[in-house]
Amino acid sequence: MVKYADGRPAGELTLRTLAMPSDANAAGDIFGGWVMAQMDLACGIRAAERARGRVVTAAVKEMSFAKPMKIGDTLCIYTHVTKVGRTSMTLKVEAWAQRYLQELMEKVTDADFIMVALDGEGRPTPVPAE
Repeated sequence: MVKYADGRPAGELTLRTLAMPSDANAAGDIFGGWVMAQMDLACGIRAAERARGRVVTAAVKEMSFAKPMKIGDTLCIYTHVTKVGRTSMTLKVEAWAQRYLQELMEKVTDADFIMVALDGEGRPTPVPAE
């Protein structure tokens, strides 16, 4: 039974991955850039499903890290589409750490990602209605 330390995750679980030694610095802390890259991958999955096609990351709004990730932790990324424009969409993304060999789940960071739908030539294209 998982125990949440910081409320509960918002959105849908989109990606889970294990933090490995190659993702860490000498102190065993996982690089923030690695966490952000996993968040970007999860956004790409969710946004491509919503756009029914190719998407790219246009921007990431403010991100700060509340807790560290450690080697062996499972990174769980939750996403939720909060806004759909003509060619872009905004997703709320939360990164949670399930601590190694523990039931504890802690929120590491969150951010808003802006994704843009692209056509076959790489130009912005309208996001289809749901």
